[in-house]
Amino acid sequence: MIRTNHARTASIFIVLITTLLSCSKKDVTLTPADTTLSALDTDASGGITVTQHAAVPASWYKLELKLIKESAGFTPPVAARAIAYTGIALHEAVVNGNRYGHSLGGQLDALPRLPAPERYKKYDWAIAANSALAAIIRQLIPNASPTNAALITQLEAANLDTLRPGVSQEVVNRSVAYGQSIAAAVYQWSATDGGKDGYLNNFPDTYVPPAGPGLWIPTPPGFQRAMLPYWGNNRLLVRNCSPLTYLPHPPYSTDSTSAFGRSAWSLYQKSKTLTPTETNIALYWADGTGTFTPPGHLIGIAVQLADEQQLNLQETAALLARVGIGLNDAGIVCWKYKYRYNLLRPVTYIRNLIEPGWNSLIGTPPFPSYTSGHATFSSAAGHILAARFGQQFTFTDQQKVPDGFTARTFTRFTDMIDEAAVSRIYGGIHYDFDSENGKISGQDVARNVLSLQL
Repeated sequence: MIRTNHARTASIFIVLITTLLSCSKKDVTLTPADTTLSALDTDASGGITVTQHAAVPASWYKLELKLIKESAGFTPPVAARAIAYTGIALHEAVVNGNRYGHSLGGQLDALPRLPAPERYKKYDWAIAANSALAAIIRQLIPNASPTNAALITQLEAANLDTLRPGVSQEVVNRSVAYGQSIAAAVYQWSATDGGKDGYLNNFPDTYVPPAGPGLWIPTPPGFQRAMLPYWGNNRLLVRNCSPLTYLPHPPYSTDSTSAFGRSAWSLYQKSKTLTPTETNIALYWADGTGTFTPPGHLIGIAVQLADEQQLNLQETAALLARVGIGLNDAGIVCWKYKYRYNLLRPVTYIRNLIEPGWNSLIGTPPFPSYTSGHATFSSAAGHILAARFGQQFTFTDQQKVPDGFTARTFTRFTDMIDEAAVSRIYGGIHYDFDSENGKISGQDVARNVLSLQL
């Protein structure tokens, strides 16, 4: 039965992607089932217009988020890393199709000059993108199940079959080879960043957390070892960035009138008085184990907006590269904070000092509290999106509709950032200063990413 269901899912997936790309020179109208990245089997109604060129990366990000959800070890920072290198490979595969475009070679830390297309030879950039994305995703998620690995091969072939009409075989071959060469070069570079095998060892037994008042200890219910304690040592993608000042949290104190104590008590009291709206916000942004993770949620929004705004292939590639780079560096910066300060989680503080047996609304992740990953990720991505579309920009996040949530509409990207950040307070797993300072460091990351020339 499991094999039958997997085969059915694979068939549905390829049918959806073939439909997505079925008009090589025209726009096609798709329902959110075709464009929302959090699932493949929604029956939500409505339609948005998707340009053919933007549909090529959209199809691959849809599949990548499915693989992240279903492949072991792709925790949020690991997922952000995969998303980042996917966007870089996409951008580099098509940047030469834009006379005003700039390669990231020489701009990102230790990224050398990448393979260049042959002069005076013709390329089909959508075919090159398809080839590069297939190759890089296959390498970045090597532990995909056999069924999902087969989807990579099937999607690559389905896209190529749709894109090749009217293109000479010589150009097809040249474009495919070029995309593969870009993916190979990007992957070779990625392997030197310190995070290549993170998905294999999220909980290293070599790490012994420091002990003392106010310091992190494993939390209920799983009491797992610390997750990715060395991730903050990974290489940032954006080099020569402006200083990221380490913002200290309020000094740890058991005094309920201290700044720290007041924050803990505020969170505890909020947990007792959550409104239905606040509860929904906490659950909407949870994106925990078994989901496409917070970075996946945010790149999903970016792909959705690229589709809705009808960005062309190069514009889509530049946007997704920027957002992906921001998510990766946000994860590294946040995890550097987490293991620099090793702050205990609210559940530990509250159970020890306020109410034994207290539980948070959502599960507490197995790593220190300060700063908030959600706040850092959403701030980095949100400010990058605001730079592209404008701060006063109304959009509707459809990514969780397949999971039974109502789509959420925002009139500013800062509203999205603030809601994602406060969701972790409503969920009972972060102090308010975790979120506020996470937003600051995420904005710093975005500023550095926006200094790149794409």
